[in-house]
Amino acid sequence: MARKQDEMSLDDELTAAFLSEEGNSGLVADEEMVDAPDNTPATTIEESYVEDDAADNWEEGLDELPGQLAVDVYETATKLIVKARTAGIERKDLDVSITDNTLTISGVLSGGEDDKATQWHIQECYWGEFSRTIALPVQVKEDGVEAVLKDGVLTITFEKERVVEAKRIPIN
Repeated sequence: MARKQDEMSLDDELTAAFLSEEGNSGLVADEEMVDAPDNTPATTIEESYVEDDAADNWEEGLDELPGQLAVDVYETATKLIVKARTAGIERKDLDVSITDNTLTISGVLSGGEDDKATQWHIQECYWGEFSRTIALPVQVKEDGVEAVLKDGVLTITFEKERVVEAKRIPIN
């Protein structure tokens, strides 16, 4: 079946939506008006997306949030191992704790501030407080945990608790 010149396929509509330079859906031109359901005056598509100034200020307050710490978590036959890249962090600035099979690693990465800088061109490194809480995937013994900081990598090694297989209970 032949398609008419002005018909758009779903693929064409999706392509138009993503390639639109004005940020609208691509299905309605910018100058077209959209009537609100309650018959209030029409607005353009762009105006209908702007709800308030809060949407424009989404980055405010991000400096107050602690940074995240990237981790690797894996098992061997008898151990659970957590590794975190902690380059530039001193032992005294790290805190590691475990409660109810939940591991928390937190601390402060200092040294990125430069009071003499007049203008930043690129700032990708995180400086300041960070925290990471992980629900451990297997039961571990909370006694005898070993934490080692070497070459910028924090390695925490737990002994896994022996998992006892569930005992079947017959139903009478």
